[in-house]
Amino acid sequence: MSSETSAPVDATPSKSGLRGFIALVREGLAGEDANLAKGPLPRAIPLLAIPMVLEMAMESLFAICDVFFVARLGAASVAAVGLTEGVIALVYAVAFGLAMPTGAMVARRIGEEDRDGASVAASQAIWLALGVGALLATSALFAPQVLTLMGADRDVLDVGVGFAALSLLSSPVVILIFVQGAVFRGAGDARRAMRAVWIANGINIVLDPCLIFGIGPFPELGVTGAALATLIGRGAGVMYQFAHLWRGPLIALAGHWRPKPKIAAQIGRLSIGGTIQHLVETGSWVAMVRIVAELGSVALAAYTITGRLIMFFLMPAWGFSNATATLVGQSLGAKDHARAERAVWLSGAYASPFLFVVTVFFLLVPETVAGWFTSDPEVVTIAGGGLFVVAFGYVFYGWNMVTQQAFNGAGDTRTPAIVNVVCFWFLQIPLAYLLAHPAGYGTVGIFASAAICYTTSAIVGVILVKRGAWKHTVV
Repeated sequence: MSSETSAPVDATPSKSGLRGFIALVREGLAGEDANLAKGPLPRAIPLLAIPMVLEMAMESLFAICDVFFVARLGAASVAAVGLTEGVIALVYAVAFGLAMPTGAMVARRIGEEDRDGASVAASQAIWLALGVGALLATSALFAPQVLTLMGADRDVLDVGVGFAALSLLSSPVVILIFVQGAVFRGAGDARRAMRAVWIANGINIVLDPCLIFGIGPFPELGVTGAALATLIGRGAGVMYQFAHLWRGPLIALAGHWRPKPKIAAQIGRLSIGGTIQHLVETGSWVAMVRIVAELGSVALAAYTITGRLIMFFLMPAWGFSNATATLVGQSLGAKDHARAERAVWLSGAYASPFLFVVTVFFLLVPETVAGWFTSDPEVVTIAGGGLFVVAFGYVFYGWNMVTQQAFNGAGDTRTPAIVNVVCFWFLQIPLAYLLAHPAGYGTVGIFASAAICYTTSAIVGVILVKRGAWKHTVV
């Protein structure tokens, strides 16, 4: 079934201008649950993307908040956060890997109008998240060895072991908040996924200065306090998610909680491609951090701050790419292949103007932007140089995310995994090392390799989406 010739499908909303946009924002934040496999795409995309953008805005604000407060403790503490994130990125890879097929399977069942099937998929994904998270949490026992392996010097080890251990111990909570969020998004309920992140990160932002600096009745824990604030906040977010999933209007775990190994195994198999996809990308991040560590703690602090800024300003693209995944999954479930592809192109077109505006700022005032988060002139100079270089490929970052989420939303996690292997491992890492060390460009060379990598990945993604094999993935 196709709506290619059906004019009303892509009809624009009846309201226009500022009032129409405000009404759309209100509906996106408080609207009723809906199967978005039908209806006008120009309306469905922002309805999904608005809460997703705000969700990612809070997630990015949380990351920046951590660095903002930790930076007051010195470069060694910021470096400890950066090195730990290089390892925690592997936990995030597993979380994303499980979230991708979860969201795709839930969206496909909702598109097929099979709510019981969607609830079963959600419950099995949560069981998997609990088991995998508990296994990864055992790595907390080796926190000192992990930081040493990442290139930490004595100053970083002295302040960072507690932060690293507690961050690794939080693995089950990290994986659960992503997997359960994917369930909401796959069902088209992006606003509850947003609210969970707001609760989690709102608590974290409040507790961060209290636990880091010992404000009021709280103990002064230094950089370890940042990890504890994150654990408490995300734990609250996970409980909020589960409460609304237990007897929700679209997903009801209460009647489908019994383990079903066959379905769990199917999700596990599908998660392999997604996990590899993000392991390659985050493994590349680990390698990049390791390369930067050879340039010293100041360079590593600048690299950490620049990375946080890059991710923060990518939040519109994150929102639209996640909206793409939901709409692709639900449209394919409704057997409307043409609509699934149109969702990809419209989402990319919506994200591009936002990223272009950020590009202008990165090109014109990069050191000013970097200076928002540190007063160290050397760190500002290095971070500003990184933002300037990244700006030349920034719009492509958005298209890379949108096209990859199109594949993931369809349940085709294998294609983006292959693209990531080629672009990150065979292009970015060797190029980063050559530009940073033999060529002598330092962090500028590392960020140049990232811009080249993401640009290449985006172009390949667009070509593969156009070919259309992903539309026939069976989930």
